[in-house]
Amino acid sequence: MADWLLLRLPRTPQEAATWLIASAAGAPLAATQSGPLAEAAAAAAGRRVCALVPGSDVLLAEPELPPRSGARLQQLVPYALEEQLADNIDELHFAIGRRAADSNRTPVAVVGRTLMNDWLAALRDAGLQPDCLYADSELLPANPGQAVALLEEDTVFVRAPGAPPVSLPVDALSEALALAESAPRASEALAVTAAPLEAAGADEPDAGAAARGLLLYSGTAEWQQHSAQVEEAHERFASLKVQLLSDGPLALFAQQLPGTAAINLLQGSYAPRSSRGAGLSAWRVAAVLLLSLVALHVVGKAAELRVLKAKEHQVDTSIRDTFHRAMPAEAGTGTTDARRRMEQRLAMLRNGGGASALLGALQAVAQARGGSAATSVQSLNFHDGLLELTLNAPDAASLDHLSQQLRNGGWQADLIGGNTVGSAYQGRVQIHAQGPQ
Repeated sequence: MADWLLLRLPRTPQEAATWLIASAAGAPLAATQSGPLAEAAAAAAGRRVCALVPGSDVLLAEPELPPRSGARLQQLVPYALEEQLADNIDELHFAIGRRAADSNRTPVAVVGRTLMNDWLAALRDAGLQPDCLYADSELLPANPGQAVALLEEDTVFVRAPGAPPVSLPVDALSEALALAESAPRASEALAVTAAPLEAAGADEPDAGAAARGLLLYSGTAEWQQHSAQVEEAHERFASLKVQLLSDGPLALFAQQLPGTAAINLLQGSYAPRSSRGAGLSAWRVAAVLLLSLVALHVVGKAAELRVLKAKEHQVDTSIRDTFHRAMPAEAGTGTTDARRRMEQRLAMLRNGGGASALLGALQAVAQARGGSAATSVQSLNFHDGLLELTLNAPDAASLDHLSQQLRNGGWQADLIGGNTVGSAYQGRVQIHAQGPQ
């Protein structure tokens, strides 16, 4: 668990805020500090922030309510307390605490919406987002066997066993000690909390009530000022223990944080965004980013496909133009056929051992001339598998002999003409591969 930043809001804007860093178990990790709220914000990183508001501004009550929960209970609370409230219930904020298993009463905290708005605005302006907002009086320790009180400046806090804590002006210390001496029932505590100054009638203790002890926390200056009044009431308690707080009450409050039953005022319209809502918001952002990435990828692929199609069209046009220049006789052939026809022609030219290839025919002629060294080639013409040679030979018999050698090699060789040129005989021979028999 994360450490705590326990922050106490000032009662007036002119006063300084106080704060304390505590461990997850509530143990103080440093001395109490004071100053503007903005200075406390620097200590909030990585810690849970608990803000305390003046208990004198918060009414704590325990009305009897049906065992309901959720929005229905929230609707019943204002009307259950309406007779004890002087303000319009529409101007008040009601926060509900946990009901004890053995009680039919529900803890409720009531505070003005104007105050709530002012507190949260001050925290927000200082860059603080509290995880919980408690009345400071609710972090006064509870003790089932004795009353607990706190003297701090001009305020006295009292928590009697089984009753909500009460904040009174220190001028009403006698009334506060009377409350500590004999705890009223919850309904009586509500009346005292709602109208503390009218509680003077509680000076006389209930004769049937057993005496209880009192544990009093106090600052050094406060004890010096009010010790005589407290000592006068000593005989009314079974015991009196006094503990001085040299560094203020925040360290005492921090010890109550783990497992506290204090009512968190951040409910209803003031409830912070839940971790689940924050998680959904984070996932929503991630989903938007993912969809944007997918859309960008699709757009990029579509643009790439258009570029490739344009390049393919350029290549097809280039192939067609090249084919038409190389084979004008087949100008009407489509691009696909042009590619196939050119591949066939290239294969024909590259195939050195093919029956109708130029190189094959020349190789056959070279072999046939081996028997007639006096025969020479004057010119040759190759077209569509037909090789036409103009040869010089000593006589016509030499050309006829060469033709016979070609025919013996599997070629069709025809002497298509000749004449005597000087002392030699010049003739034309056509050579092509023999067709199937």
